[in-house]
Amino acid sequence: MKKVANPSAPVRWVICLCADWCGLCRDYQQVFAQVQARYPLSRFVWLDIEDEADVVGDIDVETFPTLLIADGLDTRFFGPVTPQLQTLSRLLDSLGQAGSTTTPTTLNTPATQLLLQAVITRWQTGPAKNP
Repeated sequence: MKKVANPSAPVRWVICLCADWCGLCRDYQQVFAQVQARYPLSRFVWLDIEDEADVVGDIDVETFPTLLIADGLDTRFFGPVTPQLQTLSRLLDSLGQAGSTTTPTTLNTPATQLLLQAVITRWQTGPAKNP
């Protein structure tokens, strides 16, 4: 069955905060791209924290890869993940289930809100930045 987008539903953003110098991040790029192909209704953005420092703002990334998953401006998940295809797929599936709980609202900090607004502004109409 083909998935049909709900025009009133906010766009699901899956943002990977990474660094080019990080070998783990470079290895994770292929996994991220594979998962992106499985979730065509979501917008995936590969965000190098150094190259896109103006977008990242005051977010401190201590562990790679770190993901920010949001429905519109509503943060659903923000934190490091193990760099495996199954981990990201399970996370996205669980967040997509009806009645699924979200991460604590404390993750909707001013810094994450600014990051989401910057990503949405930059990549809303154009192609998402791919690994």
